[in-house]
Amino acid sequence: MNTKTIGIVGARGHTGAELIRLIAAHPLLELAFVSSRELDGQCVSAHSDAYAGALRYENLDPAAVAAKRADVVILALPNGKAAPYVAAIDATAPDTLIVDLSADYRFDKAWYYGLPELARNKWRGEKRISNPGCYATAMELSIAPLKDLLAAPPVCFGVSGYSGAGTTPSDKNDPEKLRDNLMPYALTGHMHEKEASFQLGLPVEFMPHVAPHFRGLTVTTNLYLSRPVKRADVLARFHAAYDAEPLVEVLDEAPWVSRIAHKHHAEIGGFALSADGKRVVVVATLDNLLKGAATQAMQNINRALGYPEFAGIPNGDARP
Repeated sequence: MNTKTIGIVGARGHTGAELIRLIAAHPLLELAFVSSRELDGQCVSAHSDAYAGALRYENLDPAAVAAKRADVVILALPNGKAAPYVAAIDATAPDTLIVDLSADYRFDKAWYYGLPELARNKWRGEKRISNPGCYATAMELSIAPLKDLLAAPPVCFGVSGYSGAGTTPSDKNDPEKLRDNLMPYALTGHMHEKEASFQLGLPVEFMPHVAPHFRGLTVTTNLYLSRPVKRADVLARFHAAYDAEPLVEVLDEAPWVSRIAHKHHAEIGGFALSADGKRVVVVATLDNLLKGAATQAMQNINRALGYPEFAGIPNGDARP
């Protein structure tokens, strides 16, 4: 297979660092450029122990990104910032594969929504891919196997490490304010609530919180069912949905968020059933920077380029 070039726009953030690490280890991808206003001119290797090349960060506007004509461009920008880059690439290099990590195109049906474990059959060879949100990934994986049995909107309680709040200083990523604390925010109308509802085709209720740890999230989902079920039947549905998926592991017990940091897969377990069999509680964990962002982007890139889906994705721990 031929090597392809890839560039990152918005490479300063936590997810950008994980993307550089994954690309550096990929046997068929060559890092062509990394764009960051704050790090302009600095060596990439000075900020990433995984990258040993001579590449330097550049401050590239949309036209300059398009002019690079890379085979793949990853947009790791804040919400609302992707459109000028997409427009420039559409005009200058329409064959470039774009993977957008923001929420900007997750509601656009012209873009492929890249949650591979749930959307494989919808793949139509698109070169415009919207990468799912981290919380939305956990919620959708938790709900999808029981979607046809639901009697009410799923209710999801989420807790994430503060890396999910990005690098721009705020209360949600201030370790001192988070110390011994659990900070609720956007308790209705969170973007990932809207995303999961849109993608699943049913209302989802979501209450997010930020915790003092750096990375990894957990979502506990309460599901009311239209008829009684047995726990064995619930487990069978989840095993049928995910046993063939290397990056989703179904557990009998509830997974712990402390065990998912630096891992590339999601874990789903718990499956606690009420006495009447009409309510089940499911717990999902994943690393918000990996399966919730960078690793999922690599799955989508590999599939779009015709590479093996898990090429360049370590099997297990991602620690250096």
